[in-house]
Amino acid sequence: MKEAVADFEKIQSVSDSDYENHIDLKRKEIVEYHLKNNKSYQEFVGKTSFQNWNELPIMTKKDFQKPLSKRLSNGFSTKNVYVNKTSGSSGDPFIFAKDKFCHALTWANIINRFGWFGIDFNSSFQARFYGIPLDFIGKTKERLKDFLKNSYRFPIFNLSDAVLETVLLKFQDKKFDYINGYTSSIVLFAKFLQKKNIVLTTVCPTLKCCVVTSEMLFEEDKLLMEKQFGVPVVNEYGASELDLIAFQNPNGEWQVNSETLFVEILDDENKVLPNGKEGRIVITSLYNKAHPFIRYDIGDIGILDEKSTFKKPILKKLIGRTNDIAVLPSGKKSPGLTFYYVTKSIIEDDGNVKEFVVKQTKIDTFDIEYVSQNKLTENQILNIEKAIATYLEPRLTFTFTRKEKLERSKSGKLKQFVSLIK
Repeated sequence: MKEAVADFEKIQSVSDSDYENHIDLKRKEIVEYHLKNNKSYQEFVGKTSFQNWNELPIMTKKDFQKPLSKRLSNGFSTKNVYVNKTSGSSGDPFIFAKDKFCHALTWANIINRFGWFGIDFNSSFQARFYGIPLDFIGKTKERLKDFLKNSYRFPIFNLSDAVLETVLLKFQDKKFDYINGYTSSIVLFAKFLQKKNIVLTTVCPTLKCCVVTSEMLFEEDKLLMEKQFGVPVVNEYGASELDLIAFQNPNGEWQVNSETLFVEILDDENKVLPNGKEGRIVITSLYNKAHPFIRYDIGDIGILDEKSTFKKPILKKLIGRTNDIAVLPSGKKSPGLTFYYVTKSIIEDDGNVKEFVVKQTKIDTFDIEYVSQNKLTENQILNIEKAIATYLEPRLTFTFTRKEKLERSKSGKLKQFVSLIK
């Protein structure tokens, strides 16, 4: 870690004027390394040398659907690398590897970013809102890791008011420095505090910030959390197989990690788009020698800000996943989160609805599942249908299903929009 932190600081010391050349050099080095040392990548590219960056093929998760041992570079085995598995939220889970120095650089980056908000990983106490395995061995392992990481985990599979009352008691008892976890679960806690008219820093004055991850953060949810927690809410965007991709800085900008990654926005023909244009997020891991992630399409759609530079790219907007696109009867394609966003603006007005998901079951049919104290009124349903007709298109069919709780993934994530059609 000492070596990684020193190298990370050295990368950060490269001047703005030299940074483009620095990135070009690191891209060239990592590609040449894998073309020389990784048989799987050689076969994927179809040659052992390259002249032009843009001629390199785009990698996707489907390209990793083969045994890890066949994807590792020369000199690496499962015994001398960091091995983990993606969550599978895109529908294509796979096992991946990082060499140990690359993994240490990931942690150097995380330590640096959290440090922007006064968090010290050696001493700061974390309130962790994450899923946890339900079997004894898995749960015990995670609890041990939490203890070693100086964190206390709140399981998120049941967040009823009775459970949230016990969460609040923990905040009264323990001196938490920051909250970290899945957006939807932390939003539920903020709504619980709003209902009780409690600002969290009045019962836990040591709290410095809240970092949300893995799920979309909407502006109104961020404002609610900042009001009820009494601290800044920081938006994190990352991928376990890569690194932190973007982290909100103290100026409110979603700063892209240019130290260990190179991020491009591409169109459907794999052409690089200018800053300000919406496209597929494609990422290169500049330091992972064990396993190539070179021009890797992560499955997300986003926009880089026009004011981005090579040293300080800014993620202007994260729109959603490419497999979360709703195809409508007119042929129009729309990010599924548009349905979620429009619906959210109406049904959460009075605080009755705690959370909900939108599922596309047919090309013209959507099922909205929700958890609430009271059933939605006919007027609310009519307003939702009118709003979606205005923002998207008319003559869509909706069913509304009230549930005791919503189905989450094994990890505890809540997928806000799901398309069930091919």
